[in-house]
Amino acid sequence: MARNKYPEETVKRILDVAEELFMTKGYEQTTMADIVNHLGGLTKGAVYHHFKSKEDIFEAVFERANRSVVERAEAIISNRSLSGIEKIRALDESSAEGPSADMLRAMRPSSDPVQNSRLLAREFADALEVAHRYIEPVIREGVADGTVSSEFPRETAEVMLLLANLWMVPLFHPLADESEFERRVSVLVRVMHALGVDLVDWKSFDPARMWDDSWGTLARDFIADDGGEDDRS
Repeated sequence: MARNKYPEETVKRILDVAEELFMTKGYEQTTMADIVNHLGGLTKGAVYHHFKSKEDIFEAVFERANRSVVERAEAIISNRSLSGIEKIRALDESSAEGPSADMLRAMRPSSDPVQNSRLLAREFADALEVAHRYIEPVIREGVADGTVSSEFPRETAEVMLLLANLWMVPLFHPLADESEFERRVSVLVRVMHALGVDLVDWKSFDPARMWDDSWGTLARDFIADDGGEDDRS
């Protein structure tokens, strides 16, 4: 087989096609054969040379889409004008504005933890990695500057990310109705408050405002698909 002189371009083509199929057909309805067939002459062997499975491609699509979120996170943690708590809130806001929720809403991977155990395991591992790389250091900064009072920065960071990225996300933990989502928001911010990290300004805190961001929209869509009633109309 001739050596591919431009492997980066090949990978980009594969990811472009796969992302379009995932977004239009849905993740579960897209097969590796679909991806190969839409690549205009690229062989099955060439695709499997770069990605061993559809799950590998799915993860690479998300990683590529979230590069801007990572870049913003790096900029936030290196910003010396922000206090520790300001960095935590900025990281939370930046994550909410990222593409993940919109992509999950369109691609709709199965929420069955057995069927999609790899996706759940990857999200768990990613949550801990983000906690250790970004959240723990800024919690420690907050402790040093007096804006955070956490006694256990590492464990507090882990709890925050596991709750926010798994327990709060309806794909992994389905919602019965919209009020349940608001209760989860309230519990999350109260747990973090008990651990010494105020994610919100308590004077203006309103869990209903969470419906305005991309994750709130994702939650509402999943509730509608599961037959829940929208009592906020």
